[in-house]
Amino acid sequence: MTQSFARTEISSQPGLWRQAAGLAGSLQDLLPADGARLAVVGCGTSWFMGQSYAALRENGGRGRTDAFTPSEMPLSRSYDHVLAITRSGTTTEVLRLLDDLRGRIPTTVITATPDPVAGRADTVVDLSSADERSVVQTRFATTALALLRAHLGENLGKAVADAEAVLAEPLPRHLLEAEQFTFLGTGWTVGLAHEAALKFREAARFWTESYPALEYRHGPISIAEPGRVTWMFGTAPHGLADDVAATGGIFAEHAVDPMADLVRAQRVAVELAERRGLDPDHPRSLTRSVLLEEHA
Repeated sequence: MTQSFARTEISSQPGLWRQAAGLAGSLQDLLPADGARLAVVGCGTSWFMGQSYAALRENGGRGRTDAFTPSEMPLSRSYDHVLAITRSGTTTEVLRLLDDLRGRIPTTVITATPDPVAGRADTVVDLSSADERSVVQTRFATTALALLRAHLGENLGKAVADAEAVLAEPLPRHLLEAEQFTFLGTGWTVGLAHEAALKFREAARFWTESYPALEYRHGPISIAEPGRVTWMFGTAPHGLADDVAATGGIFAEHAVDPMADLVRAQRVAVELAERRGLDPDHPRSLTRSVLLEEHA
């Protein structure tokens, strides 16, 4: 059986994160400045990466940072800069927003295909080295987040090493045999939890949910039971693992950088897809970019 593009792209992430960390210094003047009021926009996976970056930036004292899908960004709100993340550079909602903002608010786009947005944004950051052949996004999204983490001054050495270790490990049986997954996060890892859930739905048509960790007790824990996994990105709130154990469900918490744990989730999603006879590179009803018809 030929290896899917998704498997190859997942395995390439540690090297791309190293490259992104090295690139961050040269982009210091192109990415949002400290203190700027920033909106981060993206669709699907890119939105979730934007959520993670927004939490890291604001909680790190770098300035107010909000994350939106382009169609829901409040244009009446005042921002100093808008950062868009888009792998394809062709997503209609992103292009429409860039056109609306032109001449009003400085815009920067991080993309794997610079040409479509070259005339629509003030600054374009080229991450074409992380582009993908699979429709399901993996390495572009995490490389964009790695770049932004490095721009915030983080040392990504542990994240890279943890991802390499995760790629070398066999996948645990209890993850491959589960019937349902709920992903949880706190702070910047909430976006990672949403992204992990999306990967399972896209690649494997799997029932998944995702929440901020402290919201889990407010209803969603009612579906936890034997054979179902509650997967925590980062350190779990006190007592949560015990609460899940009391239901008979499996609580998964891994002592690695949360972005490396997302690599593990990507691997599980692809493995589950292939076990179900699905093509993780070409999920049902999905395309590389969502292009909407323009109406007069």
